[in-house]
Amino acid sequence: MPAELNFQQQLTGCFGQPVSENPTQAMVEAAYRHHGLDWRYLTIEVAPDGLADAVAGAGAMGFVGFNCTIPHKVAVIQHLDGLGESAEVMGAVNCVVRRDNQWIGENTDGKGFVEGLQQLVDPTGKRVVIFGAGGAGRAISVEVALAGATEIIIVNRSVERGEELVALLNERVPAKSTFVPWEGDYAIPANTDIVVNATSIGLYPDVDARLELDVNTLTANMVVADVIPNPPKTRLVREATERGCAVIDGLGMLVNQGVIGIKYWSGIDPDPGVMRKALEDIFGT
Repeated sequence: MPAELNFQQQLTGCFGQPVSENPTQAMVEAAYRHHGLDWRYLTIEVAPDGLADAVAGAGAMGFVGFNCTIPHKVAVIQHLDGLGESAEVMGAVNCVVRRDNQWIGENTDGKGFVEGLQQLVDPTGKRVVIFGAGGAGRAISVEVALAGATEIIIVNRSVERGEELVALLNERVPAKSTFVPWEGDYAIPANTDIVVNATSIGLYPDVDARLELDVNTLTANMVVADVIPNPPKTRLVREATERGCAVIDGLGMLVNQGVIGIKYWSGIDPDPGVMRKALEDIFGT
């Protein structure tokens, strides 16, 4: 067995693909220790054909909740009793919570982003450009729309995926959304308030990979966010900082996701500083 379970402890976990090191586990357990919770957060490899058994087992073993990574974010829904608002809209779950002995699926990906964004700017009435229409782009676009953004531009290389996301947004959330095919360096419109890299461009080890945008169209009145946690100071973050933009790095989004998940599971407000320190120790920042 990968771990010995103490049934007197509260258990949370992550069901997904194997990882060599799990920053989320270190971050969450640092919060548990800091707040005196006799809890464990377990990283558990679950194959697609074992997902139903894993969810049933989590219930039998008294888990209070768990995260889901790829490839389970959509498939897990059929094994749950209900969904939160944004998870229902985007059709994907990354955080499952036991409520009244039922499994309820939530999605903290976009919520974590919005929590960090609101520390710098209220998204209400703002115009947002998002690079990428994958899982992160989908979650962030839904949440910023629910938080009050009025205009969203999705920039993506795959026309099919980009148009699918925009159709979902225009149907389900109160924001005007448009799709722009990503061909060459994208020029950020002058009236943009928030720019988001929701792709994997710049993720370790490809730390010098360049997001194809015209950095000269970034202005100091824009907030620029990158979802990549490793390294926190991506090329985009550095270039945006040089141009006077307020920036949000990927560690902030990861910490805020963890904060929301722990609050769902335990009811406490965990200290984000403790959680960020655990991540910084891992990434050497």
